[in-house]
Amino acid sequence: MNKNICFIDGLEGILKYRDVDINELIDLPYDAVSYLLIKGELPEEKELAEYSARLHAERGINREVMDVIRMCNLNIDSMEALLTAVSFISQFDPDLYDNSLEGNMRKAIRLIAVVPTIVAAYYRTANGKEPVPPDPSLAHGANFLYMIKGSKPDPLEAEVMEKDFILSAEHELNASTFSSRVTASTMSDLYSAVVSGLCTLKGPLHGGARSEVMTMIETIGSPENAEKFVLEKIEKREKIMGFGHRVYKTYDPRGTIFKQLSRRLAEAKGDMHWYETAEAIENAVIRELVEKRGKPIYPNIDFYSGVIYKYMEIPPQLATSIFAIGRISGWIAHCFDQYEKKKIIRPRIFMLDEC
Repeated sequence: MNKNICFIDGLEGILKYRDVDINELIDLPYDAVSYLLIKGELPEEKELAEYSARLHAERGINREVMDVIRMCNLNIDSMEALLTAVSFISQFDPDLYDNSLEGNMRKAIRLIAVVPTIVAAYYRTANGKEPVPPDPSLAHGANFLYMIKGSKPDPLEAEVMEKDFILSAEHELNASTFSSRVTASTMSDLYSAVVSGLCTLKGPLHGGARSEVMTMIETIGSPENAEKFVLEKIEKREKIMGFGHRVYKTYDPRGTIFKQLSRRLAEAKGDMHWYETAEAIENAVIRELVEKRGKPIYPNIDFYSGVIYKYMEIPPQLATSIFAIGRISGWIAHCFDQYEKKKIIRPRIFMLDEC
């Protein structure tokens, strides 16, 4: 693995993309962060304008893709439709079998651009509404919300969505990134590598945790019920969704930013209910597990992102797909790195306790 793509210090709570701290990246456009991950350096103003223009021009989907979306089961999680559609659109890419750096870059731009459109089109179709064409004048986050809701988004919500994509963009050699790298290591095409990542991300122990956080908070219902819920979970030795991480032994830096964003949304909407419910859950977990038992179990990226989606009225069925919209740039960066190596990943020993 190329450690230059991402650096994590789980003890200090540090996350960097290409040696740039996440707290610096969070105020940039998603396009700039995507460029950084894939090309290895932050773009100059002209480079960013050109890159964004190419992305915005590739957002549309053709009639055949819409036909596939309409044929999908509209009662299931959007990830199923997303991975089906991504696999299907590969057939229309003139660069499908071009594994040169230039060919892969053209495919990368098409993939990053079109995935939000697929997710939004599926969501609208599943809810009996006509899909909304992308708006090339809008940023990545604002355009996605526009395609979901059918109207220009509130500026704060657009900002939060953009930051959500940035926070989700990359996180070292996680399960879905590893899947993508394994596929790329065979010199298979970029679409196949991304589909591998999507198939892995949809698992409830990986990207699927966000939707479960939303369901959990809804079930708890109010701050007054949080402590009882947490104590019952601890007594039964059951996992509390949105808490703990295999790498971080302190507060996930992405979780810190998501908490700040969720509070801003709550205050802007004049409704602190979901934020205070989440904070009560967090306080109970930290008191019972961190302070009393010395276990380093803090909120991870999924916990307060679930609160954000509640405030923005994004349904749980979209949560994992939204994660994928952000993460695709990270997958592609790792695939490019793997293509350069031209060496297949072939583990000879598989240890059950490591899976």
